[in-house]
Order: sequence, then C-alpha cells, then structure tokens
Amino acid sequence: MLDFSTVIFYMIMFLSAYIQVFFLVTFLENRKKIIRRKGSVELISYPSTTVIVPCWNEESTIDRTVSSLLDLDYPKDKLTIFIVDDGSTDNTWNVLQKYTEHFNIKIFHKENDGGKYAAVNYGLARATSEFIGCLDADSFVDKYALKRIMTYFAKDESVMAVAPAIIVDSPKNILQNAQRAEYDFGVFLKKMLGFMGAIHVLPGPFSIFRKKVFDELGPYRHAHNTEDAEIALRMQEHHYKIEHCPDAYVYTVTPNTVKKLYKQRLRWIYGFLKNATDYKHLIFNKRYGAIGIFTIPAGLLSILTVVYLFVSMVYDLGSNIFHKFVQIQTVGLNLSVQVPSFDWFFISTKSIMFITVIFYVLLILSMMISKKIIEGKARLSFDVVYFAFLSSILAPFWLTVAVYNTIVSKSVSWR
Repeated sequence: MLDFSTVIFYMIMFLSAYIQVFFLVTFLENRKKIIRRKGSVELISYPSTTVIVPCWNEESTIDRTVSSLLDLDYPKDKLTIFIVDDGSTDNTWNVLQKYTEHFNIKIFHKENDGGKYAAVNYGLARATSEFIGCLDADSFVDKYALKRIMTYFAKDESVMAVAPAIIVDSPKNILQNAQRAEYDFGVFLKKMLGFMGAIHVLPGPFSIFRKKVFDELGPYRHAHNTEDAEIALRMQEHHYKIEHCPDAYVYTVTPNTVKKLYKQRLRWIYGFLKNATDYKHLIFNKRYGAIGIFTIPAGLLSILTVVYLFVSMVYDLGSNIFHKFVQIQTVGLNLSVQVPSFDWFFISTKSIMFITVIFYVLLILSMMISKKIIEGKARLSFDVVYFAFLSSILAPFWLTVAVYNTIVSKSVSWR
C-alpha cells in the first residue's frame, strides 16, 4: 500500500510531465507561426518610440547599453532615449556626459528614493511617444530587435505589449553557462505562453508597450521589487494582449557568483509569490483565460514541487544519518567495504520511474527546440549539464527561502 508521501510524489511527477507535454503540444500546433528572420525588416510606418534606461552604479556597462540603442536599425528621428541616473554613487553620471550632444538622447538625474520602478516612472512621466520601452543598464539590444518587435504591433492593433528574447551575454564561468541554458529554455517557454495568451512577466530588458497601457492602467508599481511581473498581471487582468518576439534578441549580463545569483533569484521568486497573492483572484478563474487556469498555477506548482522534494530529501538524509549514528553506537563502527556490483534485476520498473524518465526526456527535447528557435538548429550543448546542476542543487535553496519569506511576510531587498 502506498504511503501519503509516495502518493504526493506520484502526483507531482505526473503533473510536471503533463505540463511539459502541454508545452510541446502547443509548439507542434504553432511551430509554423514561429519566425526567425535574418537581417532587417521593413515597416509601412515607423511609430515614435521612447526607450527608458534606468541606471544605478552602472559605469562598467552603461556605455555599451546606450551604444546598442544608438545602433538600432530604426529611424533616429523616431527614437528617443531617456537615461535616468537613479542617484548613482560611482562614475555613471560622468560617463553619460558623452551623450549630451545627441539630439535624441535626454539624460536625467534623480535621487535614489524608490528603486528601479521609480526611475522608470520618472521617464514615463516625460515620454510623449506612441510606444514606450525600457532597457536595463546591463543589457544590450540586437540592432534589428525594435523593428522585429514593431511588426507585432503593426499587424495586430490589439497587441498592447511585446516581450523580447533574452539571451545571456558572453558567459565566462560555469554559473553563467548554466544560466545561458536556462535563458534559452525561457525563450521557448515565453513563446508558448504567448501563443496561449498567458505571459506573466514583461522583463526590464526591452519589453515594448503602447503608451495607451500606462495612460489607462497607470505607471509601474513597487510590486515587491518585481514591477515587470506586476505590470504583466495587471494587463492580463484587464485583458490586454501580450505577445513575445523570439527573434528580437537582447543580451544581458547575468550574476557571476553564487551569492549574486542567490539574491537575484530570491527576489524573483519572492516577487512572483507575492504578486500571485496580490492577483489571486485570477487563479482558476476562467474569465482570465490561460493566465489564471495555467500559468500562475503551473508556476506555483513548480515552486512547491521543488521545495517539497528538497525538504523530503533533507529529512531522509537526516534520518539516515541519525539511524547510522544509532547503529554505530549499538554495534560499533563497521569498516568493511563491499565492492558494488551491477545487476539489471535491481533496475526499478515502477511506473514512477517511467514518468520521471519521460519528464526528463521531454525537458531535454524542449531545450533542443529552444536552440532551434534561437539559432535555427536544434542541438544540445554541455550547458544543459550545468543547468541541471543549477536547478537541482542550488535552486532549492532560494526557492525554499522565498516560500518561507512569503509565509512570514519578510520582504526581500533589491541588492
């Protein structure tokens, strides 16, 4: 007879495999709609667009960020760049002075009194263009990204925002290579959610909005330091259409140490949980479509699954150590070593083993499709091994802490 923990494990693995199958079926139904363009595209008209770059102590990357915007394949008289120095204490402000002569760049300085969302809102209050976007000061856009995003607005007037494809820029260590695989996989997931009308986050690096969104729904909110998730949920609540452009590439610098990655992911997961709580009326509510029926529940399930498995593993490990300690106290230390042997008889043939194998096969297949979408060729890289380490060894720690912080309402700082 199965015990309760085994039943829970079966349910978790089945649902996890089901979600992977759901994404793959969505891909198969829509694969011909995924376009990977080479070079420039032409638009009938080029609407005015403002890109806001909030920055705080970004002297090492801000120059490359602004240069990438100036290199965009887009009419310069239709593109305005707002750079908002959010009270930097390093040399950022001095670096920005080189851009004062550019007619389409405006530089602002404000006190650091609210965080990134306040800096973006500072620019929003001064923008008059038809479209508005944001670009983090540690990210760099592909020269064709804006035109490719604009094609979505041009062909469908109901589209209110478009998210780009975010790719890790020049990974230099194992941790960043793991994140590269993760971000690539994220391009696949975001595009599938776009087909479902269920995108739940509009990332800071180069998401583009119709100005109408902010005029009607208001500016960014603090939103537990995850304003990019809150604005997406707010739009979904009001049935605003969000799309994803998988060939609008944006390259971002990712954390290069475990400590920096931990703080970033703790903020992301905590923000997701808190925003899900704030918008709990969307969950399992058919009025809000797939965002409430699928995206938020699937996200919550994924987090709780990892936390449950992690806590169970720690408990089992502690229990085994305790019993081994009792055994040593009772019969003494046994130093004899048994040479391990392999026998096919001991390979598990339980259904849960097959479900687990199916889950990982589907995951690998999805990651190969991610490469196909980004690079035009389905392939596996060694980054997947690093990603497996990241998701199975490191991720449970920040997920568990984020769940705890959410339960006890312990806020998480930006830095």
